Amino acid sequence: MELLQLHYFRTVAKHEHMTKAAQELHIAQPALSKTIARLEKDLGVPLFDRQGRQIKLNPIGMAFLQKIEVALSALEEGKRMVADMAGLETGSIHVASPTIDRLSAPIGEFLDQYPDIRFHLSQASTEEMEELLESGKVDFGFTAFPVRKPGIRELPVFYEKAYLAVPPGHRLAERGSIDLTEVANESFIGYKTNHIFRKRDEDLLLQAGITPKFVCEVDEPATKSSLVRAGLGLAIVGACNKSDDAPKSPLTLLQIESPSSKSTFQLVWHEKHYLSKAALAFRDFAAAYYQKSW
Repeated sequence: MELLQLHYFRTVAKHEHMTKAAQELHIAQPALSKTIARLEKDLGVPLFDRQGRQIKLNPIGMAFLQKIEVALSALEEGKRMVADMAGLETGSIHVASPTIDRLSAPIGEFLDQYPDIRFHLSQASTEEMEELLESGKVDFGFTAFPVRKPGIRELPVFYEKAYLAVPPGHRLAERGSIDLTEVANESFIGYKTNHIFRKRDEDLLLQAGITPKFVCEVDEPATKSSLVRAGLGLAIVGACNKSDDAPKSPLTLLQIESPSSKSTFQLVWHEKHYLSKAALAFRDFAAAYYQKSW
């Protein structure tokens, strides 16, 4: 049994689809199929049920996967411990977050100090982030939403108010602040239903008694801002848009007086997993960065 076989098995088990697993692993599908077949031969039992091209993890495969996840996680922690012996200047940091935009600035400044450290960033929902933390596949999660899992530790790093973005020439563009009840009849630009910030925006509007009419639904904050500029509707945006939008055509951001619109962004990690010197240094750096900048 080889380590590569175990990595391949875990990927196939995740997808339960040879072609998708081969694409993720960047290998040919026949080579992947042979590797899995060889692993099953070494173990003396099938790990998947096969019906034509369909494969499904069987009970033996499920039990084996649980042990493999523990073993590979322990191996990754061992690699981080060994890397620590070389000092803080090298190593890698794995971060999962629903939104990467608020991380780019502190990561950039951290890398100015430690240019040989490498970041691996994964965009993930809160549920996916919890699984990645539990398995030890990432060092940190970065989120504005509660993570209620045993063993998860959290460090609030900054608080962000939401703003109402209005286009140039809008009747409210000269205002500095607003009560959301004043825009009950307006059209809105929102995130798609499965986007993590969709619920935050909807809840805020519902608190004001507004059932929002979303005329456009998007994936990215920049697209949201662009559509507001074009006059298609209003939008709830974060404070980071204040600096992002400055060089472009005008986009007025109004402070929301009511209802309360503050989000708490936090770094989260799992207490049972090893954090390298590099990861600990970034945690402290990020907290200090946001305290200074926000």
